[in-house]
Amino acid sequence: MHIADIFQAHRVTFSFEFFPPHSDTGWDALFATVQELEPLRPAFVSVTYGAGGSTREQTHGLVLRIKRETSLAPIPHLTCVCHSETEVRAILERYAGEGVANILALGGDPPKDRPDYDRSADDFKHATDLVRYIKKFNDAGHHPDRRGFGIGVAGFPEGHPATPNRVTELDYLKAKVDAGADYIVTQLFFNNGDFYDFVERCEVIGIDVPIIAGIMPITSHAMFKRLPDLAAGARYPSKLLRRILRCGENDDEIRRVGIDWAGQQCYKLLDHGVRGIHFYTLNRSTATREIFRRLGADDAAQLEARAED
Repeated sequence: MHIADIFQAHRVTFSFEFFPPHSDTGWDALFATVQELEPLRPAFVSVTYGAGGSTREQTHGLVLRIKRETSLAPIPHLTCVCHSETEVRAILERYAGEGVANILALGGDPPKDRPDYDRSADDFKHATDLVRYIKKFNDAGHHPDRRGFGIGVAGFPEGHPATPNRVTELDYLKAKVDAGADYIVTQLFFNNGDFYDFVERCEVIGIDVPIIAGIMPITSHAMFKRLPDLAAGARYPSKLLRRILRCGENDDEIRRVGIDWAGQQCYKLLDHGVRGIHFYTLNRSTATREIFRRLGADDAAQLEARAED
């Protein structure tokens, strides 16, 4: 289903993110997670794309398996780094031929084993270039849906380290929307105030596409320590930091605090009229399912109905 139809069908969307596993046992565990989350009836699920296209085939395989074996609507990530125009066109043609309706277009990172990679050889320097190319692909009628791919892009409520100037950062985001992006999904954040301000700043400069909030509950001490390195610009509010530090290295207590915090974030976002919530699952289901239970819902339809009341 094209993202425009998804937004038309749902006043609030709920969605999940998965990543391609690196082992056979990982695939088995992931599809156990998918089967546990499918009854929550998300509007869509996204599938990540490894740095420099390192999981290109795994991403494609996961997208197709989800599409063929579940009722879920998969949205593959696609990045610029280490890709030529010819490669990107082949990827788009492949997805179009298989009826994939949407793409999340991202800048991406170089592979960790190539820290000195020279990006001057890349045909797409920025996500805006990739969005523009997908829009050109759409306009040429290469997708079976006359509208072509629905296009999503990333937003950063707390700012992106690569662009310290927040005015310039918003200019870059607006350029992606002007190039053809249909919606924005944000990096994870822990302070709703940052998200609300981000949405308002987007409105001020004329960005009027739906903005989906990214949420990830902290579930362990290791995750607490590592997350700021993985999520560009993410920071812990002092209240959350204090509660987690009181837990020491007790993972059960940290998980309780993390899920409670994320649940409260979701509750307040819904009260604030958020357009969508995207859960970064880390290929696990229990935390997301528990948040749904804490919000008093068995599935996304119940949460959406509650948000409308």
